Amino acid sequence: MELLHAIILGIVQGITEFLPISSSGHLVLFPWIFDWTYQGVAFDAALHIGTLTGVLAYFWQHWKSIIFSFRRRDEKDHFYQKLLLFIVIATVPGAVGGLLLEDYIEGIFREPYVVASALIIFSFVIFFADRLGNKVNDISHINLKSAIIIGLFQILALVPGVSRSGATISGALFLGLKREEAAKFSFLLSAPIIFGAGIFTLPEIIREGIDASFIAGILSSAVAGYFAIKFLFKFLETRSYMVFVVYRIMLGIGIFGLILARG
Repeated sequence: MELLHAIILGIVQGITEFLPISSSGHLVLFPWIFDWTYQGVAFDAALHIGTLTGVLAYFWQHWKSIIFSFRRRDEKDHFYQKLLLFIVIATVPGAVGGLLLEDYIEGIFREPYVVASALIIFSFVIFFADRLGNKVNDISHINLKSAIIIGLFQILALVPGVSRSGATISGALFLGLKREEAAKFSFLLSAPIIFGAGIFTLPEIIREGIDASFIAGILSSAVAGYFAIKFLFKFLETRSYMVFVVYRIMLGIGIFGLILARG
């Protein structure tokens, strides 16, 4: 794989993993649009390891507090212990769904028309979640029920074009979380699911071999992911998710147009 292609795909992965526009969808579309050779699930998983590094770096204080909360027993530590429990619970549906739908994820789900359809259709879910959610609660209001609901939303993200962050943010918005708080829980939730996917595909990554392109892709996705998170939180201080809804719809329409043009 060309080094430049790996860096570009790493940047694309890092940005689109945390903006609600679907990283898996963009990793399908970029090689298809530019006629690059698809490098397979192993390379995609390697790029996700990069974004895992980015999100862990950005939220290292939160993860540090979660880890050390088990050494003490005050009210703040109890919050972080519950937060970890709810992250684990919300991870389970997506993990089980990924195992059950593995063949579809590597097959028909990767077709450009599926990605385009998912981009457009799920745009309306994000739109209504952003408009109808009360947006008054912070992350401390998440409970067992809401963790399960957000986890079920994460199953939808197995379809490229839906967006893992878009799905979990939408679920959190419907439950009344503020825009920034919904994004925060979504990003914390991304760590175990990305880590699990990386471990699951590790044998294939080793079999394919780790070369300079893999390393470049991982590094570029880590840096891009970190700054994508930073950008989104700043953006949400004054804006809604509407710009991402418009982008998704326009991209989906563009992809359908390109499919028709190519016959």
